[in-house]
Amino acid sequence: MRSASIKRETKETSINLCIDIDGGGEYKIDTGIGFFDHMLCLFARHGLFDLSLTVKGDLKVDEHHTIEDTGIALGEAFAQAAGDKSGICRYAAQFVPMDEALAFASVDFSGRAYLEYCVGCPGEIVGGINAQVFEEFFRAFAVSAKITLHIKALYGANTHHIIEAVFKAAARALRFALEDDPRNGGIPSTKGVL
Repeated sequence: MRSASIKRETKETSINLCIDIDGGGEYKIDTGIGFFDHMLCLFARHGLFDLSLTVKGDLKVDEHHTIEDTGIALGEAFAQAAGDKSGICRYAAQFVPMDEALAFASVDFSGRAYLEYCVGCPGEIVGGINAQVFEEFFRAFAVSAKITLHIKALYGANTHHIIEAVFKAAARALRFALEDDPRNGGIPSTKGVL
């Protein structure tokens, strides 16, 4: 089984996370932020990741620490669950529409952390939180997972739809990059290591 459990404790957040990247999309998520919970639920469902997550954060300050630290923990879990990455496809890209919005995500389980995030939102606030914080989530996730991740919203008029398309596209790209490649039983790199 490719799974991981992460416990992360700081003065700002307390996180308990369990993931099975070969799951069926089952989830139990409580971060204390309704819109973020919604995004993580659809991330698990569309990525077919079984995800159990509870976060207690300093929401009296704002949502930033909770969302960024969740990205760190989730990235650590993906890195741990993927193991040495032997036999995976490694790369994947997905376009996902959400009504009038269209988002694209491409991932490389390269062992090198990089995020390119080109997502403009017509409204700054979505679900009561600043939409800019999702760039911090994906940056923290990419760095901790040691992946290269490119995300772009091609267009959209509704901020909720744009962010939802982004999470779904990222989840599906991760899912397919982690799938077994039946023609490649080893490390998918000329270096022999990722």
